[in-house]
Amino acid sequence: MITNSKRSKVKAFDSIDIGRIELHDSLLKRRRDVNRKRSLPHQYQECERTGRIDNFRIAAGLKEGNYCGRLASDSDVYKWIEGVAWTLASDEDHELKARADETIVLIEQSQEASGYLNTAFIHHPEKRWEDLENGHELYCGGHLIQAALAYKRATGEGKLLNVAIKWADCIDGYFGPEAHSGTAGHPEIEMALVELYRETGNTRYLELSRFFGKMRGQSVLNGSRNKQDHVPVSEQTTVEGHAVRQLYLLAGLTDLYAETDDAGLLENLEKQWVNFTTRRMAITGGAGARYTGEAFGLDYEIPNRTGYYETCASIASFMWNWRMLQATGAAKYTDVMEQVLYNGILSGVSLDGEKYFYTNPLEHHGDDGAVGLSWRNIMNLGSNRRTAEHWDRTACCPPNIARLLGGLPGCIYGVAEDVLYIHHYTPNTAVLNVEGGDVELAQKTSYPWNGIISVEVWPQRKQEFSMAFRVPGWAKGGKIEINGETVEGSVTPGIYKRIERNWAPGDNVQMDLPMPVEKVRAHPRMTGNSGCLALKRGPIVYCIEELDYPQDDIFSLVLPEEGEFVPEYHEDFLGGVAVIRGEALKASFPSEELYSSELPDCWNRTELFAVPYFTWANRQAGGMRLWLPVK
Repeated sequence: MITNSKRSKVKAFDSIDIGRIELHDSLLKRRRDVNRKRSLPHQYQECERTGRIDNFRIAAGLKEGNYCGRLASDSDVYKWIEGVAWTLASDEDHELKARADETIVLIEQSQEASGYLNTAFIHHPEKRWEDLENGHELYCGGHLIQAALAYKRATGEGKLLNVAIKWADCIDGYFGPEAHSGTAGHPEIEMALVELYRETGNTRYLELSRFFGKMRGQSVLNGSRNKQDHVPVSEQTTVEGHAVRQLYLLAGLTDLYAETDDAGLLENLEKQWVNFTTRRMAITGGAGARYTGEAFGLDYEIPNRTGYYETCASIASFMWNWRMLQATGAAKYTDVMEQVLYNGILSGVSLDGEKYFYTNPLEHHGDDGAVGLSWRNIMNLGSNRRTAEHWDRTACCPPNIARLLGGLPGCIYGVAEDVLYIHHYTPNTAVLNVEGGDVELAQKTSYPWNGIISVEVWPQRKQEFSMAFRVPGWAKGGKIEINGETVEGSVTPGIYKRIERNWAPGDNVQMDLPMPVEKVRAHPRMTGNSGCLALKRGPIVYCIEELDYPQDDIFSLVLPEEGEFVPEYHEDFLGGVAVIRGEALKASFPSEELYSSELPDCWNRTELFAVPYFTWANRQAGGMRLWLPVK
């Protein structure tokens, strides 16, 4: 299980073992298969090519040389191992397993007797803990712990977990109220320590996580807003600074809430969630509007062309919302998980699984690159070409996507004492334990391309319990039938619809969620999108690409106010997606001047062809728009 809440003070349900779920052909199954067959092997090759694996050989004394790469490079290896682990939880892959085992042996050989482990500083003890703002020792250590827990839960093998425990004990011996103060410039260690506490029962790890949280706002990171050190966590009510760091921190604080039942902490987390989702989140679920500091902007500052929306920030949002969901059981958190998964996360990796976007803008002008956006241009930020070149510099996103996709099946269901939750819809079979009895579920659907979901329930015998079906917030006018008979009561969007029943083997629940093309408008204070629409169908956000309009300038296209838009599913297009067709208008301007008092002299009709946002730039580089003006 990706998070173990079995002993938590606060929880709505327990997550389940990934091995109890078998995904069937679907968008998510295909993306996860590509992750196993293409992404993870390619990522290992890149870790070898760029010296990330050699750093461990050098630290272990097995090879001569000097550390190479950025100070967070160890974390890329750990995230890769975590991705392999969650993959092995459901799929046999002997080659991946062998590679991971070899790497784990190297990691073990690199660790000092004291427990210290960071290949950048193994041979430079004088530099350890010298720069908590930028040194990434605690950040890398957090990813080590998460990888170790994943590998133990997925394979039953504890070699890496023993390494992680020794490392955690080393940290605990150095930091604390009676020892050294400080906290991580890049949060991550907080949620890792809580999960290690959940695994071992050792309260020292829980207290150390709490200590690192309490250090914030004490100017231990020079009071940096970008590193969440500007106010104590108990006083922060808006999301601020570096988006990935902020959302990782909130995930860790949510874990702390689940273990401590601190009502004040939950209230604070909820305020920040509201600020994020109603003021500072892109329609794709993207987080972090600004290139400067990879940071959140002000309320309603959600730019299109210059928006940053790092893939890792989307993954961090998914992780935080999963923890808020597990703690509270509120469907609004699942809705955000779904929104960011199908848009802001899947957009970050190419359909072939080997190229990546670091940033995910909502519009692109068509040129390759973003001139004048500082040194980060070398990572192809703002580009319309996914690339594997991240591995030569900062490669946080590729293995982060790999571990997210690997662990995804663990987020589909949840089980409380007598309630079986269905969070996400995708074809699968699962065997879940409800009140001591195994219940097999068979979920059949074409989701997210169709809103009809069928769930067959197969308890071992007639068994009374509740099933909680998530009704997405976008789903209006839905209905539920059991064995062909309509379930009484409204199917309200944005809730879990609970059905209590003495379930018999073979009972069939069918949920029909109407999935029309929705015309979405932005808040008036998002001035860049005044008078514009975005097209959305179910959880999928759509865009138009330059290559589909060879005779038109996509920046002269507008949507008719009363236009009708029709979805079409194409099995052999972009890996199997639903596109949207309809009518658009293109403006003909009498002048090419930059500014003019003249209106377009004519409007010509043309066909609208929109594709899911997450697929853009897979066919070829070019311009892209998500928000379109309305006439």
